[in-house]
Amino acid sequence: MNVIEKIQQEQLRNDLVPFKVGDTINVHTRIKEGERERIQVFSGIVINRQGRGIASTFTVRRVSYGEGVERVFPLNSPFIQKIEVERQGKVHRAKLYYLRKRIGKTATKVQEA
Repeated sequence: MNVIEKIQQEQLRNDLVPFKVGDTINVHTRIKEGERERIQVFSGIVINRQGRGIASTFTVRRVSYGEGVERVFPLNSPFIQKIEVERQGKVHRAKLYYLRKRIGKTATKVQEA
């Protein structure tokens, strides 16, 4: 194992809950505003997971006030305090980009596992 891989192995997080595409999750992130720090929760459906190792990311989508909002999180970020799985979804695809075209309740509907 070379030096770069060894450093990356030390940076990997293994304290997070395992989740997959289609799950509805709550992501608790630390946000710094000036000198203050607070926790903000972003909840939605995981529509994408990509990358390997330290570079892995996941995309969470939710509908807020009629607008679709997506946010990409680095999986191993120190700003993610915790991830909670609300519902486990049962999907047949690796990427749920088709949810972007849907409107209303069908935009947040994924079959429950």
